[in-house]
Amino acid sequence: MGKVNVCLKRSYIIVTSLIAIISALLLALTLFGHGYHYEHDEIENMLVGIRVMYFFSIFPLFLAIMGVYGACAEKQWALIVFAVGMILSSLFVFASSIRALTFLPLMTKEMKTQYLELLPLANASESTLDNLKETETEWHCCGVFQGYLDWGYNISESCLCAEEPINPCVEAPSNSSLFEHRVDDTPIMIYKEPCAPLIIHMVGITGNITLVVALGFSLLWALSAALCIAILCQLNRKEDVPAVVYSAEAKAGNYSALADSAEYT
Repeated sequence: MGKVNVCLKRSYIIVTSLIAIISALLLALTLFGHGYHYEHDEIENMLVGIRVMYFFSIFPLFLAIMGVYGACAEKQWALIVFAVGMILSSLFVFASSIRALTFLPLMTKEMKTQYLELLPLANASESTLDNLKETETEWHCCGVFQGYLDWGYNISESCLCAEEPINPCVEAPSNSSLFEHRVDDTPIMIYKEPCAPLIIHMVGITGNITLVVALGFSLLWALSAALCIAILCQLNRKEDVPAVVYSAEAKAGNYSALADSAEYT
């Protein structure tokens, strides 16, 4: 069994330890998200995503621990398991990211179609309007694509600006339902931005950031697998055996020095 280069071994341990730290943080974040959604009765909608997060945090963490053990103890079987696992994981994440990259424009287009189906709001169902109002309150927006104009006369109170709005506000039209019970002419401020373009834009940004992070993870995993393979190659390399040199005196059987020394003993 050959000797492993010290710099290569340290580089591998550093990269693998970084993978372990990231995986542990991701596992802690997954556990926190699982508990948060469980308390708010949203676990059914998030269950598939939580399971995926558990897999992508526990599996790399397990491989990283095995890889560090294999490098420190120079166990080839542990290094082989680590290399194979990381190669398969990086290929899977890379292929999934490329597929998601082509799927993302289709998803935003589908979201736009679904929001267009909500119009006109006067004909929308009560559950649809309730969901839209919750969206307006959460995202600080109003309407679907044309702002408060989508509500017509009956502008929802969920469009009213909060004390510290995230998005800009405008004055509500005085002939809207918001002024029915007003006795003065104090302006009423409502959100200016429509909800659909804002949400679609944020989903696109979030998707792109997720893809970049996933590709970064796959490259980091591929780097660790390459370093692991290099260590395996050095472990399998045979050490150089010094050549045996035959002298002319030994071949002729000249053992006088030993014979002389034996006479004085």
